[in-house]
Amino acid sequence: MSSSTLPLATGATIPTLGFGTWQIPDGAPAYDATAAALRAGYRHVDSARAYGNEASVGRAVRDSGLSRGEVFVTSKLPAEIKDYRQVQASFDQTMRQLALDYVDLYLIHAPWPWSEIGKDCTAQNRQVWAQMEAIHATGRARAIGVSNFNVAELGAILDGCTVKPMVNQIRWFVGHTQPDVVTFCKQHGIVVEAYSPLATGRILDDRRLATIAAHTGRSVAQLCIRYALQHGLVALPKSTHPTRIAENADMDFRISDEDMAVLDAMDERS
Repeated sequence: MSSSTLPLATGATIPTLGFGTWQIPDGAPAYDATAAALRAGYRHVDSARAYGNEASVGRAVRDSGLSRGEVFVTSKLPAEIKDYRQVQASFDQTMRQLALDYVDLYLIHAPWPWSEIGKDCTAQNRQVWAQMEAIHATGRARAIGVSNFNVAELGAILDGCTVKPMVNQIRWFVGHTQPDVVTFCKQHGIVVEAYSPLATGRILDDRRLATIAAHTGRSVAQLCIRYALQHGLVALPKSTHPTRIAENADMDFRISDEDMAVLDAMDERS
């Protein structure tokens, strides 16, 4: 599955299995985990200014022995930046930390500051998006998109933009699938990325998932990742343990239609 891709609106492709680095500290933890992921076959690494680990992630990519074009690298504009005049400086800081010539994907991390979740920042997001388009035009961000945006927030960007968001990265896992957002994105050619596909570990002890995983001879973590992939999403699992990192990349199996229906029925809104 590390070689499976989805098309982006740019004509480029994005690997469907990515390595998430949220909550992995800078320094040896982030460097070692990213290096282990690249050795295990991941060719997509997701970071962000807010994670504080861009320097270590970038160094692991550079030290991997892989050519730059072989690794899809994502970073994000901090959610707190809603003043369009600060966008370029933040992007430049990201590029200095990563020490790469370009990023494959650059996202607005959230539609509102984390300290003001739900705040209406429509006007600011439109201005910020115009700056994202300008960065995209330079080629230093090969694709641009958003994260944590709902249907209304996406619609506000789409209304009048020159370049539409190519990706929306959202919190998505068994039991929390945000079907309205996913449907809207697919209708508009926006790739959906699932962050926290393991619900930060909270669903790994679920007995219902354990039963279904037993049908496939796989772990619950593998089941949850495969579930996202079979829904046509990009999955971004995270781990700091080399064995689990490698296990999470082993997606050479398929969940049956019957088991997919059971997993779908577990959605918190059903």
